[in-house]
Amino acid sequence: MPSNLLKWLYPGMRIKRWLSVAAIGVLIVGFGALAAGSSYGVVRLLGVIILICGISLIVLGIGKLIVSFITLFLPEGERELVNILYEKRFLERGPKIVTVGGGHGLSNLLLGLKDYSANLTAIVTVADSGGSSGRLREEFNIVAPGDIRNCLVALADAPKLMGDLFQFRFSKDSQLQGHNFGNLFLTAMVQVTGDFEKAVKESSKVLAIRGQVVPATISNVQLVAEYEDGSVAEGEAKIPRPGLRINRVFLRPENPQPTQDALDAIEQADVIILGPGSLYTSVIANLVIKKISDSIATSRAYKVYVCNVMSQPGETDGYSASEHLDAIIKHSRPDILNACLVNDAEVPLEARGRYEEQGSFPVAPDIEKITARGIQAVGADLLSVNDYVRHDSEKLTRELILLIEKNRVIKR
Repeated sequence: MPSNLLKWLYPGMRIKRWLSVAAIGVLIVGFGALAAGSSYGVVRLLGVIILICGISLIVLGIGKLIVSFITLFLPEGERELVNILYEKRFLERGPKIVTVGGGHGLSNLLLGLKDYSANLTAIVTVADSGGSSGRLREEFNIVAPGDIRNCLVALADAPKLMGDLFQFRFSKDSQLQGHNFGNLFLTAMVQVTGDFEKAVKESSKVLAIRGQVVPATISNVQLVAEYEDGSVAEGEAKIPRPGLRINRVFLRPENPQPTQDALDAIEQADVIILGPGSLYTSVIANLVIKKISDSIATSRAYKVYVCNVMSQPGETDGYSASEHLDAIIKHSRPDILNACLVNDAEVPLEARGRYEEQGSFPVAPDIEKITARGIQAVGADLLSVNDYVRHDSEKLTRELILLIEKNRVIKR
């Protein structure tokens, strides 16, 4: 078996030729330096020319060697190198941003923020009890992986195919019907590592995510809602009940411990963003973990709530923006927020009609009432109405950056 040193000299390695060029350049520089030291003007001039040629060969050889290594480890070549340099040199100087929530709203937000800063931490609820996540919770006694998976994919720098793979859902013709590959992957990783937090970190490496995704807790909790009529529903999927107004939500078992990574991220944050996402089942589901809401309230970070664009049937029927805010304060502390970002653009009539059939309506941007609560209120056009009425990722990111840089004076 040849030694590793000899392998560098194998044909086709694209190493020998450039090493030879650099070595020849060194020899030429030596001759050029000798000639440049001559007392004869013509010889001295010739020496300088030779010296320049030698230096050029050295630069060429070393440069081509570097390119050979880059193309070996980075199949995408120059384009991939530019992305890495951009992330390392520019994005890593961005502010430390912590997002709190779950569901599609949070993953949509992360898609925009990851091009602004690499210092991202998504603190994600693990109380989901429906669909694939609910089935895996019951069978394997783990916390819900679904929202974690969505955030991992949103922050992924891996090829698009990897993201598509993690989001792939098996068809009804399969024994795995309804299950999502990413959920199964996380579940398998828990079995291999023996720890949900470690499973998330290892999955983060597979997807090469920008930032980190952190479960709010690793306790196998259930979200419980108590309605104004005194009735109770246990399980995130069972909470939306049209016609019943939620009085409060809480977790069982009570007082679960947050993950240390979540608390550390909050303590070190420059900016903390709550939402967007289902008010009770995504955002408040994190805040009812008392140590998390207390840590956010006492943090010196700039804290923003991104209010939903549309009300959610059976959860926030008839809620205005200020009522969303009131629910957050009720379940945490009055000093938990500095600002609230609200959509003030009109939802097109055609889109409204589709949603009204499902009992969903635009959230009224009652900015004056928010301001009266001592919280900065910012209204902006945040709408995307292509397929669904939701936040436009680019618009939302742009408004958040303006708000952050205006109030925190963050300099790159």
